[in-house]
Amino acid sequence: MHKVGENRKILGILGGLGPLSSAYFYELITNHTKASCDQDHIDIILSSRATTPDRTAYILGRSDRDPVPFMVEDAKLLEQYGADAIVIPCNTAHHFIEEVRRSVNVPVPSIITETVAHIARNGHKKAAILATEGTVSSGAYQAEFERAGLEWAVPDKVGQSVITDIIYGDVKRGVVPPPEKLYAVADKLFAEGCTCAILGCTELSVLKRQFPEDTRFVDSLETLAFRAITLFDHEPVGFTEDFYV
Repeated sequence: MHKVGENRKILGILGGLGPLSSAYFYELITNHTKASCDQDHIDIILSSRATTPDRTAYILGRSDRDPVPFMVEDAKLLEQYGADAIVIPCNTAHHFIEEVRRSVNVPVPSIITETVAHIARNGHKKAAILATEGTVSSGAYQAEFERAGLEWAVPDKVGQSVITDIIYGDVKRGVVPPPEKLYAVADKLFAEGCTCAILGCTELSVLKRQFPEDTRFVDSLETLAFRAITLFDHEPVGFTEDFYV
């Protein structure tokens, strides 16, 4: 659908899963792309269908509303608009990524694959998975770690309930909780031998603003932003040193 500026490349963001994390993802790409003027930035089209059915509820059988048709339709619209690649800033949605990939003819990098690759490059041997119940239940991170030959751990029942409350009780309601709430869960997993903890839900990524230099926390949204910037042949700047390994 390119008409003006035929040679431009467009990044499609299949967002709204949820809205705040999609907006933050756009901000990450903008803040971390080397640019001296507007025209140096990546051309982006963001689809933010907030009414997409909840991914975790569907995965866990708590809802019969399938998010796939919504995601597929939005991916097709992004491709029709002219997207040369599509990224999905939602970890739980990785469960449906193959359906999205089959619906379009452009690359759809995975936030989970990129995050595990980042962890492996930095020499971590065991990672804590902090994510939605849907992501943990789907086993998506666990499978990637096993393919990479790395160990993983998840919170116990009490810890998972805290993570769920941060995601659904706080961030999705527009509240950013104090970092101590997250650390209460992560510190226990660090004590059990985890050398890093994945912010494996993009709602959790919003908390990272409060402790940007603690590289024990691997922000999945940052890893996807780094990948998107490099995929479009732009120079990423301002990331922590572990991204440049």
